[in-house]
Amino acid sequence: MTPYSLAFYLHVVTSGSVLGARPADTPQRVAELLGTDFAENSFDDQSMWRDYGLVEFFWDRQSAGQPWSGHHFTVQVHRLAHGASSVPGALLRSRYGRFDRRLRFAKLRRLSERRGTELVEVPHVQAPCYRTFWQPESLTSVTVIGAHEEYVTPGNLRVGDVYSIGAPTRPEKVECGATRVR
Repeated sequence: MTPYSLAFYLHVVTSGSVLGARPADTPQRVAELLGTDFAENSFDDQSMWRDYGLVEFFWDRQSAGQPWSGHHFTVQVHRLAHGASSVPGALLRSRYGRFDRRLRFAKLRRLSERRGTELVEVPHVQAPCYRTFWQPESLTSVTVIGAHEEYVTPGNLRVGDVYSIGAPTRPEKVECGATRVR
């Protein structure tokens, strides 16, 4: 893994943002920071998400006339295991270089802790196949492949690989044990 792409993941985990874009930011603000190279999806005029390849941002609203409210983002690390060269998106590649197909959680955790950023294991609704680690200050969660089980675990990932990184994961969600793969 290039040190630059690892720096990207570390920044997401420690800051709870992607290139400065935060989960609560408006679609316009996210586009200012991440660019306009995205696929946009919507459902019932009340939810929308933008797919930037490796990163997805999500919004919702009460009705079609209301402004969008930022809900969360997810860094879909598992997509890299399929080898799609365009997955990270042009902006991420220009800043961080090549992204490896897998991100080993042990390496991410070790480097995070060296920087004083602790990742605490919390319950996951699909344990033991998935494990979740939470960073309380940035409200970021890291979902890791915990075990292989037919029809549940993606075949291209190994035990110990990061599946996704998301934010925000609020304390009340952690307390009720409701963390899950986004």
